[in-house]
Amino acid sequence: MLRALAVDDERPTLEELVYLLNADPRIGTAEGASDATEALRRINRALESGPDGPDAIDVVFLDIQMPGLDGLDLARLLTGFARPPLVVFVTAHEDFAVQAFDLKAVDYVLKPVRKERLAEAVRRAAELRGGAAPRIPVHEPDPDHIPVELGGVTRFVAVDDITHVEAQGDYARLHTDKGSHLVRIPLSTLEERWRARGFVRIHRRHLVALRHIGELRLDAGTVSVLVGSEELQVSRRHARELRDLLMRRP
Repeated sequence: MLRALAVDDERPTLEELVYLLNADPRIGTAEGASDATEALRRINRALESGPDGPDAIDVVFLDIQMPGLDGLDLARLLTGFARPPLVVFVTAHEDFAVQAFDLKAVDYVLKPVRKERLAEAVRRAAELRGGAAPRIPVHEPDPDHIPVELGGVTRFVAVDDITHVEAQGDYARLHTDKGSHLVRIPLSTLEERWRARGFVRIHRRHLVALRHIGELRLDAGTVSVLVGSEELQVSRRHARELRDLLMRRP
């Protein structure tokens, strides 16, 4: 069973997080720390006691924005440890997701924390620590929509409304006329999944819906497309295929 440490400077949030973690059957013990400095002291003590010691910590559920040493600072320090605990970020801000991925975070949970979403983060941590419960079968995803999280609420974005997708590490940012959403899915996965729906790779960082391309522009040997009001560069390796697809577009 996992031994967890929750870190948050807001006491009601910290108490709720510790309560939810202790209610999960995969968590053996969950304790709280009110700031990153206190958490660092506990983690150092845990590492000194060894993986089976009384103070051992398997996973840290870490807020990002805290006074003094913040969550990202603490996570960066942990990357230099020989046997660091796993890190799950728990935050009200989605803007730090790419940095969290770069720091090898197990998961990125948005506040307000939902019990089901936290359970998924625990499952991921348990798998990495070799203590996972059997997977529960899930239904196939709706091919016409993709779930996104916004402020702790899961919403479903219609694939047909997505104009283009931008790679951001192991995440992808979905762009629509009404805004953008960050999802933890690699661009290569979406490219394969949505190829039959008219999405085409135009650059190592961009996947575009053909139906949303308004113009193809050629300028001094460079190729770009206009998607809504945004101009996106097309790499040389993808330029010919894109021109052919646009020529055949009904």
